[in-house]
Amino acid sequence: MTTDSHRGLGGLGILAGGGPAPGINAVIAAATIRARLEGLPVFGLMDGFSKLMVGDPDAIRPLEIEDVSRMHYRGGSMLGIARANPTRREEDLERVIASLEARGIDKLVTIGGDDTAYSAYRVSERAKGRIAVAHVPKTIDNDLDLPPEIDTFGYQTARAVGVDIVRNLMTDAKTTRRWYVVIAMGRTAGHLALGIGKAAGATLTIVPEEFRGETVPLSMLVDTLVGAIIKRRLDGRDDGVAVIAEGAALSIDPEDLNQLGVIERDAHGHVRLAELDFGRELKRLVRTELEKLGIDCTLVEKNIGYELRCADPVPADLEYCRDLGYAAAKFLIEGGSGALVSMQGGRFVPVPLEDMLDSRTNRMQVRLVDIESTRYAIARRYMIRIRRDDLEDPVILARLAASSDINTDEFHARFQSIVGYEPPSLNLPIS
Repeated sequence: MTTDSHRGLGGLGILAGGGPAPGINAVIAAATIRARLEGLPVFGLMDGFSKLMVGDPDAIRPLEIEDVSRMHYRGGSMLGIARANPTRREEDLERVIASLEARGIDKLVTIGGDDTAYSAYRVSERAKGRIAVAHVPKTIDNDLDLPPEIDTFGYQTARAVGVDIVRNLMTDAKTTRRWYVVIAMGRTAGHLALGIGKAAGATLTIVPEEFRGETVPLSMLVDTLVGAIIKRRLDGRDDGVAVIAEGAALSIDPEDLNQLGVIERDAHGHVRLAELDFGRELKRLVRTELEKLGIDCTLVEKNIGYELRCADPVPADLEYCRDLGYAAAKFLIEGGSGALVSMQGGRFVPVPLEDMLDSRTNRMQVRLVDIESTRYAIARRYMIRIRRDDLEDPVILARLAASSDINTDEFHARFQSIVGYEPPSLNLPIS
């Protein structure tokens, strides 16, 4: 992170990269207003890095206060968005810098997740002080490596919208006596799925972190759902909603994953999880296993994610994004550069982008769900899924086996593997 001679010089550019998240327009508006009040020219950079990379003259447009006034209420991005990756080729990176310098832009606010943060870092590094960069962390996945109590903007709105969807599905499930298999966005971390599932009171939630970084057979996810359906039946319920983070697919043994279809990747090399039809295949396999056990159950798959990304931000994100946009612009105007913008305990804290790099991958670090936390332990305690103590209690084991039309030894052998990753019991400190 540097602090040098950028005050009062050049212009401020703003771009959004990655996928949409509620609050982007609020950041754009706050940064624009702050800079224009200082007399600084402000430029909106259209469609992320994509047009800058090819030197498109339509990539850059001036922004005035009247252009952004009252835009903070709206979802989406008034500047568009793209997943274009300027770091794959050196010439693309150089063209981005040249495009900015040609318009006199020596300050850059980037809005995005871990991939955009890395691109921002590389621009800052390559420009060698000619362009000051501040990155505003955005992702509904909530997986940037910030302190545990700090959310990325967009997460709270996405969770709120997701909870409404799941609550409606829970009512439908109970009314129609069916199960919903809900796949929620979250490429590498399960924060969004867990936040939705826990707040809504879903029957169970599955996140990739519970497998502790190991690859598991697809059958483990299938049996986790089968076991939950069987256990739910002991209470006389033929309904339920399972929320599954899409990133759980990346925990599956690659050979099993290949069975789900052609694996497509984006510009950053990530598997396009939305193209896997993960929910449909999971539903099919669960239904097949239930039929083998003599259990009749209606299952419906549902993907939620795109519905969440461009929602109008809730007040928490509106306030948060105004703080972030203001702080980003002021940080650059006063000579700062090379940092991620964060608000911690109500105070602005710049985090050097280089400190967020994973030394093993040279990419931005990702924050995972802490499965050892009290927060996660409580979430697990409210879930309906086969537990270790279910298999150890002869009475419960006998009831579960009888409900699935197999003997106790067969039931124990089948479901023993899915409790192997179960976290230890929660013990709260008394003093």
